[in-house]
Amino acid sequence: MYKVLIVEDDPMVQLINEQYIGRNKEFKVAGKCKDGKSALEYLEKTSVDLIILDVYMPQMDGFETLRQIRERKISAEAIMVTAANDKESLEEALHLGVVDYLVKPFTFDRFQIALEKFIAQVDALKDLGELSQKNIDFIIDSSRKKSEDLHPKGIQEKTLSLILAHLAENKDKWLTGDDIAQKTKLTSVTVRRYMNYLAESGKVFGELNYETGGRPCMSYKIVSRKM
Repeated sequence: MYKVLIVEDDPMVQLINEQYIGRNKEFKVAGKCKDGKSALEYLEKTSVDLIILDVYMPQMDGFETLRQIRERKISAEAIMVTAANDKESLEEALHLGVVDYLVKPFTFDRFQIALEKFIAQVDALKDLGELSQKNIDFIIDSSRKKSEDLHPKGIQEKTLSLILAHLAENKDKWLTGDDIAQKTKLTSVTVRRYMNYLAESGKVFGELNYETGGRPCMSYKIVSRKM
């Protein structure tokens, strides 16, 4: 069972994190801290496998906390939980080697995907000594594939691929849910569920369009991946 430290100054979010972790039999909450400083003090005395780490906290923010964890060679992975959805914050989190990056408010299913990403990463590195380039390529590709294949209940790969293909074909356009439903022959309810999932997982942009002449509606555009 993997031991988890929750570092979060908001009592409500801390409770939600604890409940979500408690519903996964592979994990248990080993400790809770309200700021980065107390988290570092805890980690100097107690080892954990995973840290659920908030960004905006008093005394020391999540980025500086994780920076200190890396500098002190503390062996623990981190999932960043934050209200920050800007490019700079995401880049900083990736630079510090987070397993996943969750933007508040997040769903239970999305939180579980983050935990499964951690398990996939651990499993890929198990029982390995010196690595060849072939080993390394396999581990990275395998870990990425496992994490990308994990979808919450009610999200089917075939339907997801159909929607993503349509979005990719119209990558320079903002599309409404009705536009997507009409072209893919899916119901509006189904499209709405999938678009919420894609927006949460960072694969599409979503914004409220007030220029409809009537009731405002959500419009979506696929996130382009620059190589």
